[in-house]
Amino acid sequence: MLLYIIRHGDPNYKTDSLTERGRQQAEALVPRMQRAGINRIFSSPMGRAMETAEPTSRALGIPYTIEDWTHEIGDERLTTYPDGKLKSISLLDNTVFRENGNIDLSYDQSFDCTGMSETKMKEAVAYIEACGNEFLERLGYRYENGVYRILTPSEDRVALFCHSAFSRTWLSSLLHVPLHLMWGSFNYTHTGVTVLQFKNHKSGFTAPRCLCFSDMSHLFAAGLDLSFNNELEI
Repeated sequence: MLLYIIRHGDPNYKTDSLTERGRQQAEALVPRMQRAGINRIFSSPMGRAMETAEPTSRALGIPYTIEDWTHEIGDERLTTYPDGKLKSISLLDNTVFRENGNIDLSYDQSFDCTGMSETKMKEAVAYIEACGNEFLERLGYRYENGVYRILTPSEDRVALFCHSAFSRTWLSSLLHVPLHLMWGSFNYTHTGVTVLQFKNHKSGFTAPRCLCFSDMSHLFAAGLDLSFNNELEI
């Protein structure tokens, strides 16, 4: 099985919808998803994610299924570090998650990291991890002691349209990358495509392997700009 985790297009957060640029990005995904052979589509319940999924769903003739647990993370990612004012941990300099020995914190120590320790991300991770494992079991892969038992070998190509903070949190769990290092070292652009492979090993067990992260090739192919989160042309 291949799992495609796709961030929504350029958003208008106030209306929870896409901008004109975001709609163009969503349309640019269509040939990418067609060539990938997507045969199952899921989406966050939030407007900007569903609006991103719709062109692919329409073109492939595959209705998308809403997964409530994939909505964007809210207040859990707010921190009071360093000035006592609530803000997203995404607004902190990424050096915070590496400096003063933070870089050496293990997976289980991640919530003790500067900036992260003032949040409720531990609760968010527990929720996403539990729901994610239930989702994967429905797709044929049951989590057991760090790996996944193959209940039903699948060749499905599954697309999930969702959000940046959610995706990085779930990827931290799936790939067992300490959350603070995932947060400080990886970022998702609009309609960025991450692909995970669940290879059907003869042993009967599998584990996710990241084949690409936040891929923007569909934007290049469509002649759209490659501005990363509207901040930097790459």
